[in-house]
Amino acid sequence: MTLVKDKKVKVISDFRVHERDTGSAAVQIALLTERINLLSEHFKLHKKDHHSRRGLLHLVNHRRKLLEYLRKENKEQYEQLIKKLKLRK
Repeated sequence: MTLVKDKKVKVISDFRVHERDTGSAAVQIALLTERINLLSEHFKLHKKDHHSRRGLLHLVNHRRKLLEYLRKENKEQYEQLIKKLKLRK
Protein backbone atom coordinates (compact mmCIF):
# COMPACT_ATOMS: atom_id res chain seq x y z
CA MET A 1 0.00 0.00 0.00
CA THR A 2 1.56 3.24 -1.08
CA LEU A 3 0.46 6.80 -0.62
CA VAL A 4 -1.00 8.73 -3.51
CA LYS A 5 1.39 11.46 -4.66
CA ASP A 6 -1.04 14.29 -3.83
CA LYS A 7 -1.57 12.95 -0.31
CA LYS A 8 2.17 12.56 0.21
CA VAL A 9 2.86 16.14 -0.91
CA LYS A 10 0.17 17.42 1.45
CA VAL A 11 1.61 15.51 4.42
CA ILE A 12 5.12 16.76 3.66
CA SER A 13 3.93 20.36 3.41
CA ASP A 14 2.04 20.07 6.72
CA PHE A 15 4.98 18.72 8.72
CA ARG A 16 8.10 20.19 7.12
CA VAL A 17 10.47 22.32 9.17
CA HIS A 18 11.68 24.53 6.31
CA GLU A 19 10.85 25.09 2.64
CA ARG A 20 12.86 22.23 1.08
CA ASP A 21 12.44 19.75 3.95
CA THR A 22 11.41 16.27 2.85
CA GLY A 23 13.39 14.03 5.18
CA SER A 24 13.34 15.40 8.71
CA ALA A 25 12.21 13.10 11.50
CA ALA A 26 8.84 14.85 11.76
CA VAL A 27 8.10 14.40 8.06
CA GLN A 28 9.19 10.75 8.12
CA ILE A 29 7.01 10.04 11.15
CA ALA A 30 4.00 11.70 9.52
CA LEU A 31 4.45 9.71 6.30
CA LEU A 32 4.85 6.46 8.22
CA THR A 33 1.72 7.24 10.22
CA GLU A 34 -0.26 7.73 7.01
CA ARG A 35 0.99 4.41 5.62
CA ILE A 36 0.19 2.66 8.91
CA ASN A 37 -3.33 4.07 8.85
CA LEU A 38 -3.82 2.86 5.26
CA LEU A 39 -2.62 -0.63 6.15
CA SER A 40 -4.86 -0.71 9.23
CA GLU A 41 -7.85 -0.06 6.98
CA HIS A 42 -6.62 -2.77 4.62
CA PHE A 43 -6.58 -5.32 7.45
CA LYS A 44 -10.22 -4.66 8.29
CA LEU A 45 -11.10 -6.27 4.96
CA HIS A 46 -8.22 -8.74 4.60
CA LYS A 47 -7.71 -10.33 7.99
CA LYS A 48 -5.47 -13.15 6.74
CA ASP A 49 -2.95 -11.04 4.83
CA HIS A 50 0.04 -12.03 6.96
CA HIS A 51 2.67 -10.83 4.50
CA SER A 52 1.42 -7.26 4.66
CA ARG A 53 1.07 -7.54 8.43
CA ARG A 54 4.81 -8.19 8.63
CA GLY A 55 5.39 -4.99 6.66
CA LEU A 56 3.07 -3.14 9.02
CA LEU A 57 5.10 -4.28 12.01
CA HIS A 58 8.26 -3.06 10.29
CA LEU A 59 6.67 0.38 9.71
CA VAL A 60 5.49 0.61 13.32
CA ASN A 61 8.97 -0.25 14.63
CA HIS A 62 10.61 2.27 12.32
CA ARG A 63 8.18 4.99 13.46
CA ARG A 64 8.82 4.08 17.10
CA LYS A 65 12.58 4.46 16.64
CA LEU A 66 12.14 7.82 14.92
CA LEU A 67 9.84 9.00 17.72
CA GLU A 68 12.43 8.01 20.32
CA TYR A 69 15.10 9.92 18.39
CA LEU A 70 12.91 13.02 18.12
CA ARG A 71 12.04 12.85 21.83
CA LYS A 72 15.75 12.84 22.73
CA GLU A 73 16.72 15.60 20.28
CA ASN A 74 13.76 18.00 20.44
CA LYS A 75 11.20 17.34 23.19
CA GLU A 76 9.03 20.31 22.23
CA GLN A 77 8.70 19.29 18.57
CA TYR A 78 8.05 15.70 19.69
CA GLU A 79 5.11 16.74 21.88
CA GLN A 80 3.62 18.92 19.13
CA LEU A 81 3.92 16.08 16.63
CA ILE A 82 2.25 13.59 18.98
CA LYS A 83 -0.70 15.97 19.46
CA LYS A 84 -0.99 16.77 15.77
CA LEU A 85 -0.92 13.10 14.69
CA LYS A 86 -3.09 12.02 17.66
CA LEU A 87 -0.70 9.26 18.70
CA ARG A 88 -0.77 7.64 22.13
CA LYS A 89 2.31 8.30 24.22
